[in-house]
Amino acid sequence: MDRKWWKEAVVYQVYPRSFKDNDGDGVGDLKGIISKLDYIKSLGIDVVWLNPIYSSPNDDNGYDVSDYRNIMKDFGTMEDFDALLKGMHTRGIKLVMDLVANHSSDEHEWFKQSRSSRNNPYREYYHWWNAEKGKPPYRYSLFDVNHDAWRYDSLTNAYYLHYFSRKQPDLNWENPKLRNEVYGIMKFWADKGIDGFRLDAFQFAAKDTTFPAFPKGFEKNFTQYYGVQGNLHGYLQEMNREVLSKYNVMSVAEGAGNTFEDGHNLVDADRNELNMAYAFEGVDIAKPEGYSVIHLKQVFTKWDSAFAAKGWLSIFLANHDQARLVSRFGNDSPEFRAVSSKMLTTFLMTMRGTPYYYNGDELGMTNAGFSTIDDYRDVQTLNEYQRQKNIGADLPAYLKRIAFESRDNGRTPFQWNSTAHAGFTTGTPWIKVNPNYKSINAAAQEKDANSTLNYFRRIVKLRKDNLILVYGKYTLLDAQNPDTYAYTRELNGRKLLVLLNFTGKAASAQTGLDLSNATVLIGNYQKSSKNGALMPYEAVVYELK
Repeated sequence: MDRKWWKEAVVYQVYPRSFKDNDGDGVGDLKGIISKLDYIKSLGIDVVWLNPIYSSPNDDNGYDVSDYRNIMKDFGTMEDFDALLKGMHTRGIKLVMDLVANHSSDEHEWFKQSRSSRNNPYREYYHWWNAEKGKPPYRYSLFDVNHDAWRYDSLTNAYYLHYFSRKQPDLNWENPKLRNEVYGIMKFWADKGIDGFRLDAFQFAAKDTTFPAFPKGFEKNFTQYYGVQGNLHGYLQEMNREVLSKYNVMSVAEGAGNTFEDGHNLVDADRNELNMAYAFEGVDIAKPEGYSVIHLKQVFTKWDSAFAAKGWLSIFLANHDQARLVSRFGNDSPEFRAVSSKMLTTFLMTMRGTPYYYNGDELGMTNAGFSTIDDYRDVQTLNEYQRQKNIGADLPAYLKRIAFESRDNGRTPFQWNSTAHAGFTTGTPWIKVNPNYKSINAAAQEKDANSTLNYFRRIVKLRKDNLILVYGKYTLLDAQNPDTYAYTRELNGRKLLVLLNFTGKAASAQTGLDLSNATVLIGNYQKSSKNGALMPYEAVVYELK
């Protein structure tokens, strides 16, 4: 085993805007997180990944940074941050921060300078296309109301590139001065004592700056044209030399490229780039009409197989860019919400790779049930609604789709208790609280030994106590079973069997293994199945003799 702390860690993602509001303005803040550090510690997790808290006009909830060395006023001050970091470290919790370096805010001083004149020293910090050359070749924007990534700016008669919103111009990584600026920002935070970086959208950072025309319809698979292009690996190796290798920090890329080779090049130790990446193929499976369990198994098995001997990945099914875990991959009905949530948690905590777990999923928080566009706050959702309206599309159908998949489902306030606004704030929340907070909240679950919260704590402890769940060999069983997911983990003569029923009906897994002397290590029913016949959404982990 090539043991590393970041392989053995469980990462808990905190979305600061929605976690806990300390000052009553309806927006979560750093002091709010500080007030809940004992709760976070009680989960048994090792690392908090904190979404961006830098100064920002907040077009995309902090992913549009206007000053990388300061704290957004909504969230507090640098003194608050220092207190938060100290409070985490005192409790043995590490802190990973988002590094938003594919783009900045259009209100960043760099961009203000860049757009002021064509010969400004900051001009080359961004991608510009002078209008006299004609319209630039089409590039797809994920958030733009027209999906057009080029925005005309009359000040210098030129277009700037933005893969995300118009207020998020892409940074020009081909410019060594820009790269050095980013390395300086990373050192600033690493010198403060943070423990790692999550590189937001970084697989898109390198571009072919001649901007050749792409084939018609490329946007249907835009990552093939945007992901891991140009000299990205060269930039990451430089980043590793200049920053990452000089600190005991972990590093993770959002996105693993287009191929296993891309992924290995990002994370293999001898490449001297990053520690791990997370691939989106698994998380993208869930659809409003449902998904195939066989397909889910195929995806996670092939990724595990590709990195079994070398490299390291993360395991996740939800984050701030996804709707709620139990609503997408489980069953959020009152009958099955808790048990299916526990089943999904069992999956995440028993696979190889570093698990990333999103705040609120330990309570089995569900999608928000928003029914009108006025309920939403997310720039991507709002701009797409406007586009659908502009082209005369079926708006009720769009609203139905986003009720299932909008990112805002995962961003409703954390449900602390049954008091007003779920105990999140004394003011008016920036986004509506899910009305089911009176029955689904942390305070109620603390008192219930069988709650999803207490199950989460137990299975995190199981993972921490059994390195077989971190490093053990993974083998899929009963691959063509449409209802159950069965696999073994093996290490140093020990063998565990994980059985998961992904359906709301009784189902069985044909493992070919003798369970007569098996020991149940954990299960999500009070009495676990002993023979592989599983109750609805049952999860059970056995040690085989």
